[in-house]
Amino acid sequence: MVRAVRFDPPLESARLVRRYKRFLADVECPDGRQLTLHCANTGAMTGCSEPGLEVWYTTSHNPARKYPHGLEVVCTPLGRVGVNTARANQIVHEALLESRVAGIAGYTGVAREVRVPGADARLDFCLEGMAGRCWIEVKSMTLGEAGGRGAFPDAVSARALRHVETLAECRSRGDRAVLLFCAQHTGIAWATTADEVDPAYGAAVRRAAAAGVEVLAFACRIDRQSISLGDPLPVRLP
Repeated sequence: MVRAVRFDPPLESARLVRRYKRFLADVECPDGRQLTLHCANTGAMTGCSEPGLEVWYTTSHNPARKYPHGLEVVCTPLGRVGVNTARANQIVHEALLESRVAGIAGYTGVAREVRVPGADARLDFCLEGMAGRCWIEVKSMTLGEAGGRGAFPDAVSARALRHVETLAECRSRGDRAVLLFCAQHTGIAWATTADEVDPAYGAAVRRAAAAGVEVLAFACRIDRQSISLGDPLPVRLP
């Protein structure tokens, strides 16, 4: 059985009123109710934060949560966008457990949030097996444009830059290193770096790729019941 991030009950629908303070979004439900959702996304959410767009959200029954509802998907004219950046690691983790990530095979151990020896940094995954050791850093790609272009990041990110540099260090020590873009946008057909947003990040990715870091991208399947990793996407580095 193909694993995925599943929503039970299925995601509910509303209309976006506004996204503000980075972590909050006001929505209007079909019955007229107004809700404030938690938005687990620190980026600019370019193209998926316009008022009036249909959104899908979860509801938690945990009494400790200040905001029980969480924004998950925004339905844009270009496609459905999974805006909860925490989902990207969950999606990739499920796929790794079933060896469903194209090009990454021969590993039996999958560890999450592993500190890199000799570096003051953690990477999302460390795989071990007969093929050796493989470090993977996952980035959630939500910036989609007409023509199928997907790009990362949608805002300047010093943290993402450090991750790329750490991958390059891992590769220089003889380990396999992979930068994996999880395209949580059904309209994305190919992936690249958003040099127009963060030129330093784009330059770092190109240096890392030249040093042997693999840059991969995968589509996502998104509906109200689940989000799962889809097919590989072409990566075009400027």
